[in-house]
Amino acid sequence: MDWQPDEQGLQQVLQLLKDSQSPNTATQRIVQDKLKQLNQFPDFNNYLIFVLTRLKSEDEPTRSLSGLILKNNVKAHYQSFPPPVADFIKQECLNNIGDASSLIRATIGILITTIASKGELQMWPELLPQLCNLLNSEDYNTCEGAFGALQKICEDSSELLDSDALNRPLNIMIPKFLQFFKHCSPKIRSHAIACVNQFIMDRAQALMDNIDTFIEHLFALAVDDDPEVRKNVCRALVMLLEVRIDRLIPHMHSIIQYMLQRTQDHDENVALEACEFWLTLAEQPICKEVLASHLVQLIPILVKGMKYSEIDIILLKGDVEEDEAVPDSEQDIKPRFHKSRTVTLPHEAERPDGSEDAEDDDDDDALSDWNLRKCSAAALDVLANVFREELLPHLLPLLKDLLFHPEWVVKESGILVLGAIAEGCMQGMVPYLPELIPHLIQCLSDKKALVRSIACWTLSRYAHWVVSQPPDMHLKPLMTELLKRILDGNKRVQEAACSAFATLEEEACTELVPYLSYILDTLVFAFGKYQHKNLLILYDAIGTLADSVGHHLNQPEYIQKLMPPLIQKWNELKDEDKDLFPLLEVSPPQALSLPVISSHSLRHPGAEDMYTQHPEQYEAPDKDFMIVALDLLSGLAEGLGGHVEQLVARSNIMTLLFQCMQDSMPEVRQSSFALLGDLTKACFIHVKPCIAEFMPILGTNLNPEFISVCNNATWAIGEICMQMGAEMQPYVQMVLNNLVEIINRPNTPKTLLENTGRLTSPSAIPAITIGRLGYVCPQEVAPMLQQFIRPWCTSLRNIRDNEEKDSAFRGICMMIGVNPGGVVQDFIFFCDAVASWVSPKDDLRDMFYKILHGFKDQVGEENWQQFSEQFPPLLKERLAAFYGV
Repeated sequence: MDWQPDEQGLQQVLQLLKDSQSPNTATQRIVQDKLKQLNQFPDFNNYLIFVLTRLKSEDEPTRSLSGLILKNNVKAHYQSFPPPVADFIKQECLNNIGDASSLIRATIGILITTIASKGELQMWPELLPQLCNLLNSEDYNTCEGAFGALQKICEDSSELLDSDALNRPLNIMIPKFLQFFKHCSPKIRSHAIACVNQFIMDRAQALMDNIDTFIEHLFALAVDDDPEVRKNVCRALVMLLEVRIDRLIPHMHSIIQYMLQRTQDHDENVALEACEFWLTLAEQPICKEVLASHLVQLIPILVKGMKYSEIDIILLKGDVEEDEAVPDSEQDIKPRFHKSRTVTLPHEAERPDGSEDAEDDDDDDALSDWNLRKCSAAALDVLANVFREELLPHLLPLLKDLLFHPEWVVKESGILVLGAIAEGCMQGMVPYLPELIPHLIQCLSDKKALVRSIACWTLSRYAHWVVSQPPDMHLKPLMTELLKRILDGNKRVQEAACSAFATLEEEACTELVPYLSYILDTLVFAFGKYQHKNLLILYDAIGTLADSVGHHLNQPEYIQKLMPPLIQKWNELKDEDKDLFPLLEVSPPQALSLPVISSHSLRHPGAEDMYTQHPEQYEAPDKDFMIVALDLLSGLAEGLGGHVEQLVARSNIMTLLFQCMQDSMPEVRQSSFALLGDLTKACFIHVKPCIAEFMPILGTNLNPEFISVCNNATWAIGEICMQMGAEMQPYVQMVLNNLVEIINRPNTPKTLLENTGRLTSPSAIPAITIGRLGYVCPQEVAPMLQQFIRPWCTSLRNIRDNEEKDSAFRGICMMIGVNPGGVVQDFIFFCDAVASWVSPKDDLRDMFYKILHGFKDQVGEENWQQFSEQFPPLLKERLAAFYGV
């Protein structure tokens, strides 16, 4: 028997659906509670599908909503639906995919793909054959509904469709889809291309077998009247360029001509898809060869695409010049997350980091949707990097007209063009910069805010050149004007100016020292002026300034200027305000005292237990705060050294740290162990009483699955060794086996030290800690020497001389003294590690000398000669020169 609803139940569900469309929050809350109750009844889902598919007397929004609530239920607990309910839903979906309403068809399609993605493609074997069969229907609605559902399944389950798990249905589906490229309905043609497009990037075999037919069909649709079809054709060609360029090369000239037309398509969505083609082509080795002769057509098209469209200007409120008094709405502000601290060894060179360029993308962040302007600018940028100076003959004649154009929108696009080519064409632009930079600086005071903001961005792209000239020529005027723009009346200009100034700070570094007082006056004044979003960018500019001028900022007069507004902001913020993060990252550590912070943000550990036991009464603690507070405390301990002792003495930080070390979230533990190591170095007197409780926790965190936690725990153990000395003996066995296992892991990720430039061998920190354990407790560690000596030597050979390396090598020498047999088989590795020292301290050099000569005397001259024959020439030379062996 077909399931039928109870009339009263049906009315109740309909009322609920009506109520849920109400804007009133109290009503919404009642609806949510009611939904929770109704979900206790298994056949509630039958009512929902019934309203969606059968209740044609109801209005479409209500029916569609019923389907969307059902979709959420499927997502959340489809596995617990009774089989009759699941079967009824599936049957109703297939029977009604051809509903007369396109909204209802789309909703049923979403429902089908949601069920399919819950592992049901295998459990619903009739789904794909039936949908493919429905494509042949004479009825347009049925064909379109089935195609819509198939497109969603192809999007959500493309990998599964190309696998043996389903018996490779694509072998039938792809040829079927290709037939519909010629269908009379544009909507169906568009679905068909979209379905096939899902399989290009993964190079699905069934598509590769039909690739020529596919390309032929695409060419046939090139001049289709329907924009959606043209968009999908462009998208296909862009992807094919990446995965099957071999098939496109014979037609490349005509494809480029086609894409030049489509990049100017009157439908912006089509133009945007086509514009992606140039971005992708720029990454292909053949770019220069195939595109050079077309630059004369392409460059003007890209430049034209870089102009703001009318809709952009409306969205950006381009006609609003002053809005600094308008508070920001919270959704304008991207959430800030703090990255937990990873301990790194001091020998590592910092990376000259180019990875920050993502910030550079362009100016209009409020239009963060990708659009034709951004895509055209990005394409010009990558092509400038490919063609370098060869681009300029096509560009300079255009630029002259643009930059001095009376219409602000055109002038603005010219400034953007100049910024986009800065990286690729810098050499060729140098002769023009002495004239252009003053013009751009003048544009900083243009009457249109959007011109002022883009001028900030473009000038930041040339900051490197500006700083290379005598300061009075360009740096001083640029800095003066940028500081004025930081105090602009328009929020977008404030933001662009702050970001540009941060870039200038990075390039100019100590060149800014003479102007520090003036710079700080401006930044401090901006504190009182800025709304929420720009304050975050201002904090960043202050932090960058501190990094760039270093100790020069550490003058009482500067600290007195900067600290009152920072402290004022600190006092205004609530304990749970995320703005504490950037503020903490800015503040000179001396200015903040430890009790304030630890009570501020580590007051959470007990909260975790309260939340676990009574989730309905307490909120889950916000771990981001704990992490940022732990890292700030680490910074204080590192910065203040021994002076931190009296602050620790006045706080309950050790109790809080004990709880944080046991937190369920790895990042909290990671930052806790970093702090433990820093406190151990700075004021061990307060750490020592807790060692018996701390060591077992450290031991259980030596788990390389959580690589950064493991890394920081290992480092902390090493620091504790150096303070405890022989008293470390009771704890050696708690940690030694794990450390030996970690150092022997063949597949440790390339580096335990994620944020350093030169890769450290993965087991550098475990090696140092094992060495330090052996230094303080050689009798306990030496028996295991043979199990770790080889990886120990290879992981420390690449590390520069420093204190940590020194203590570790002293430990290994002492262990060799206790157990010389443990090193015999791998002695060549030990020789190599010793030779990695550039200038060991005299007593350490003596230890090396004794071990090397002891070994040589032990085996005899002849054996030593044979043994040292295996040495690489450089190693031989170093050992002979430094140790006479």
